[in-house]
Amino acid sequence: MRKLFISALLAAVATASAQTADFFKPYAATDLRLPSVPLIVNDPYFSVWSPYDKLTDGTTRHWTNDEKPILGLLRVDGTTYRFMGAQQEYILSSIAPMADEEAWEGKVTNDKQSGEGWTKPSFDDSSWKTEKAAWGTEGDNIRTRWGRTGSDIYIRRDVSLSDFDLQEDLYLRYSHDDVFELYVNGTKVADTGETWVNGVVLHLDGDLKKLLHSGSNTIAAHCHNTTGGAYADFGLFKNIKPKGQDIRVAEQKSVDVLATNTYYTFACGPVELDLVFTAPMLIDDYDLISMPINYVSYQVRATDGRRHDVQVYFSANPLQAVNKDTQATVTTMGSEEGVRYVRTGTVEQPILAKTGDGICIDWGYFYIPAINGQVMMGAPSDIEGAFIQSGKIFPQQSREGRGQGGRAAQGGRPGAGWGRGIVARKAADMPTLAYTHDFGQVETASSFMMMGYDEIEDIEYFYHRYKGYWAHGGSVTLLQAFKSMQSRYASIMNRCRQFDKMIYDDGMKAGGKQYAEILSGSYRHVMAAHKLFEDKDGNLLFFSKENNSNGCVNTVDLTYPEAPLFLAYNPELQKAMMTSIFDYSLSGRWTKPFAAHDLGTYPRANGQVYGGDMPLEEAGNMITLAATICMLDGNTSYVEKYFDVMTTWADYLVENGLHPANQLCTDDFAGHWAGNCNLALKAIMGIAGYAEIARMMGKDDAYRTYNAKAREMAQAWEKETKVKDHYELAYGAGADTWSQKYNMVWDKLWKTGIIPAGAMQTELKYYLKKQNKYGLPLDVRKDYTKSDWIMWTAAMTDTDKDFQAFVEPLYRYVNETTSRVPISDWHDTKTGRMVGFKARSVIGGYWMKVLADKMK
Repeated sequence: MRKLFISALLAAVATASAQTADFFKPYAATDLRLPSVPLIVNDPYFSVWSPYDKLTDGTTRHWTNDEKPILGLLRVDGTTYRFMGAQQEYILSSIAPMADEEAWEGKVTNDKQSGEGWTKPSFDDSSWKTEKAAWGTEGDNIRTRWGRTGSDIYIRRDVSLSDFDLQEDLYLRYSHDDVFELYVNGTKVADTGETWVNGVVLHLDGDLKKLLHSGSNTIAAHCHNTTGGAYADFGLFKNIKPKGQDIRVAEQKSVDVLATNTYYTFACGPVELDLVFTAPMLIDDYDLISMPINYVSYQVRATDGRRHDVQVYFSANPLQAVNKDTQATVTTMGSEEGVRYVRTGTVEQPILAKTGDGICIDWGYFYIPAINGQVMMGAPSDIEGAFIQSGKIFPQQSREGRGQGGRAAQGGRPGAGWGRGIVARKAADMPTLAYTHDFGQVETASSFMMMGYDEIEDIEYFYHRYKGYWAHGGSVTLLQAFKSMQSRYASIMNRCRQFDKMIYDDGMKAGGKQYAEILSGSYRHVMAAHKLFEDKDGNLLFFSKENNSNGCVNTVDLTYPEAPLFLAYNPELQKAMMTSIFDYSLSGRWTKPFAAHDLGTYPRANGQVYGGDMPLEEAGNMITLAATICMLDGNTSYVEKYFDVMTTWADYLVENGLHPANQLCTDDFAGHWAGNCNLALKAIMGIAGYAEIARMMGKDDAYRTYNAKAREMAQAWEKETKVKDHYELAYGAGADTWSQKYNMVWDKLWKTGIIPAGAMQTELKYYLKKQNKYGLPLDVRKDYTKSDWIMWTAAMTDTDKDFQAFVEPLYRYVNETTSRVPISDWHDTKTGRMVGFKARSVIGGYWMKVLADKMK
């Protein structure tokens, strides 16, 4: 086996002249339409995506779908073009506020209502209870408990409107979990089906607005809780956004996504704009992996051979730094070491206080430096209007520290050069943080800007708090990092370009163009689901967040499926995911005879929180990965201190692995299943992996014992599960059942011959007959699949034709799905829609074929 030394490869290119590098042209044009395009990404919190075909189709968002707006404008000869983000349609101010502003009261019943008579203004609700909003099981602003499984709630709210109110631009806003119906004066205006969403906005224009009248109006809602959490709240708002000047929409000509770079080109009148978003997360550079700073490079090119007056503009707002848009924020401008910055964050700064899944960070600060341009903060209409009118971002009569809806206040002071800030109590009052670069009269010109986020403290690990690796224990500040990233821009961009080439070329060689594009579009997705840091003992730690599944930190059954990417290019990062799990057992904190499932809920890793263990799953995962690391390293130095721990786990696999009890496995959403045949294979390969480690350590007796046991179990497995032309889902489940046996793949990579000859090809031949339009189902029970496991299964093939037969439906899914989220790894193979999960690191499993080729 050969190891890939990326550093040597990239160092060779770093010597190339920056002037010869074309940073604005992708190494390869890509055809794959990602469901959501990575823009500014670094970790589970600093993560901004565009879930649209065009960058101008809507507001940029966090993977949770919360808005994280970034606006981009280009001014050419006095005409302004929008090339990024949505033009803000509204700034809402409450007429009938929701519960985040006021504990409003409604008339409520939980008795089933027939028909729609209860929604009309004339309905007699005097027998209904009067209760305070919001209603639900848990969460912010709940003042009335409601929500047992299968229950209903009916709410009536009286809203008095004047003739003046009716002249306003009106919107309904509502949050719900689960099924929700909303009525205005007896007419249904919203019917959600079974979903759960916060802050949905409905514009009351045209006929909808005619439903309202001067005087008393009834807004009524029905919510049904199918299962789990429940929530209901709604309100009426007016749009207070001032009428703006005309802005044209730039014509998007192309978008290409490679491993570290996203490339766009736009036509803006007589000028074309090239835009590159770079997250320089080079897999062997720990400073850059963890650095919470991204580049945005921009180039203008005249298409008519003439010089044009050109200015570029980017802006963001405090939504970058909040979990809820009702949190108070402070936006500040100041200088450090000759560089001017704008920054924003919450007033509260609850550092590491919140844990959970679908949440955004609400501590630390978002920054834009005036490197290569100028920065300003203030009212959105003032700043944007000044740029449209003059190409400047300094509105007349503006004063630093003042803005629409804000008040002068002392913000956090990172240094003496920082001034007073704008405090905003709600989203409608939030200021803009703006950057502009005036090229003047040019035919062709280029530059770059940066955006960054300082989390202050990034993660807690057994009650010690740490910053990301890049800060080196606090000796490097983010403002110093900005200056370093500025000085190294050309070198880093060259290295990123070469890294993009390597990822693409390896994919092309392993599986063709579609596979290369899938890998290129997935790299930042995987990397940005982690936090890299070093603990007090000097251990490198690389913790995933279980995005959109339960929010656990460093979950072992994420570490396992995502492993191929890291095993292929940097096993040290794979170790950095495993060390803490080993140490958890070695320290005595975890005492069970199998590996822990997780270390807590992100960002606090203080011990397992998952309610149900996965004994065979996690023990098999850890030993299998440890064995592969030893093979790649060519020695056992990493695992030797943990050998006794692994012996305990291996013995558990021997005792319990052939016929699994009613245990959960990594595919826990499918439920328990006694006798799971694929789980038995995991145990068998875990035992075989332990034997290989023992052999490499010179423990020949242990090798012979455990290797023989693995072979004996594999023979028994084959004999007991073979049904006609394939292997069943579970022992005794019958010939009509089947499942993906992706855990077999290690026998091919290790060349151990543990799995009986022909078993892999028998299964693969059967799978090819079971594929649907958007891929191979996980098993016979449902049409859904896990795309990471498809690519593990595909790596067991022996021919390019068979491998591509699995890749093509996956490519089609990514390219066509209507679920516009960072790739969902759990999707329906017939509809192509997301079933659950998004933005998870498990799609590092897509690299299994690359890993298999490197281990030949």
